[in-house]
Amino acid sequence: MITNAAFTLSNTVRQQVVNPSTMPQEVHLHNQNKSSNNYIYIGNSGVTLTNSIHLDPGESKVLHLMPGDSLHALSDPNGLTLGVLTIRQD
Repeated sequence: MITNAAFTLSNTVRQQVVNPSTMPQEVHLHNQNKSSNNYIYIGNSGVTLTNSIHLDPGESKVLHLMPGDSLHALSDPNGLTLGVLTIRQD
């Protein structure tokens, strides 16, 4: 199953961008913003702007999530867009 979504993120409230699944998931992430200093931070449910990895403007990453894992995100500044493509075998 392939799903795609775009999330407008907050800089104060983390948002779940990939739900947990009973199957492994391949997740493609893309910071859809092109201006400098527009970062998207990704991690677990405790992600903050200071404790996680980030996506630079226009950057893409591929992650492999294990069963039960979810992914959360924040943006700096407020209102940035994250594109998410999730692939899993149901």
